[in-house]
Amino acid sequence: MRLISTKVLQTGMVIGRTIWNEAGRPLLQKGVNISDHSIQRLQQLNIQYVYIDDKISTGIEIKEAIPRELRQHAVNHITSSFNELKKLKGKDVTYCLDQQSKHFAAIIDDLLDNIIKSKEILTVLTDAFLYDNYIYHHSLQVAVYAIAIAKEMHYNAVEIRQIGIGAILHDVGKIMIPQEILKKPERFTNEEYEIMKMHTKYGFDLLRNLHTISLLSAHCAFQHHERLDGSGYPRGLLDFEIHPYAKIIAVADVFDAVTSTRVYRKKMLPSHGMEIIKEGSGTLYDEKVVNAFRRCVTYYPNGTCLLLSDGRRGIVCKQNREHIERPWVRIFQENGEVLKATYEILLAEQLDLSVEKVEVEYLEQVE
Repeated sequence: MRLISTKVLQTGMVIGRTIWNEAGRPLLQKGVNISDHSIQRLQQLNIQYVYIDDKISTGIEIKEAIPRELRQHAVNHITSSFNELKKLKGKDVTYCLDQQSKHFAAIIDDLLDNIIKSKEILTVLTDAFLYDNYIYHHSLQVAVYAIAIAKEMHYNAVEIRQIGIGAILHDVGKIMIPQEILKKPERFTNEEYEIMKMHTKYGFDLLRNLHTISLLSAHCAFQHHERLDGSGYPRGLLDFEIHPYAKIIAVADVFDAVTSTRVYRKKMLPSHGMEIIKEGSGTLYDEKVVNAFRRCVTYYPNGTCLLLSDGRRGIVCKQNREHIERPWVRIFQENGEVLKATYEILLAEQLDLSVEKVEVEYLEQVE
């Protein structure tokens, strides 16, 4: 299968990967021939990319580190918990969070168990899962990335658990932000932005009073928007003042934010999101965290069509754990002509080659 923009989808193309809605039911099943109505529906839902099956991508698959059932269970629990918290005030919120914390901890344990056991590099799943509220899916994704980073940095199990809980609850303070601001499709006014920034303090105040959650996890909510150069918020902390856990969640948070569809902008491909993180390494984000993150998340997911610097085109067919930026590529086009027989190359072994462009709108050969 390969990744393709919904802008260039055509009737008759075959869906290569099931798209699931927020209820965990299939919106479009793998193997279905797409219709004009389905294309319009996908575009209305603001789905930017889907996987299709065609001749040049036969046999290319994506293996997930996190099972779909666990992902759905986690998002459902985050959704119900946050919605319940929104209805409460004062001590009732604290009591409810205390009661819910053991469920969040269990989710983190399951995620950690799967990430430790899995040999798969984490893959950004484009639009394979659709959720009505960005915050809920974002909370899960940040937890997944944060756990993977912490594991790569050799934190112990207790520390990774604290980081994971801090990550999955890093935006809990947003339950106290007015919905008209959270879901505003335009740029915030200065006043609205100041209100939005308060979610970090609200989250810290909610979590630090809990008996069941570490104060270190609470600091993840408080500090995940702080930056090494002091340009972050809420307190403008500098490098040495920011807790190491918060430095991990800062990277996970930004990467997921830019690679997810938001009400005010479209998502970026993983390679573009990673470039943003790399550009901030050492000034905004901790360099050790960034390097660890680069070792555990795909730049170019399997199925991504690439234009190489020598003019050849290929599809990423296998990841290269030793050098994630330079995966295995199935070459299907040379000198502008589609080959009768494809072949594979490992970019890490051909350092004279570089990726010129990610081509999610390539349409020359569709079977």
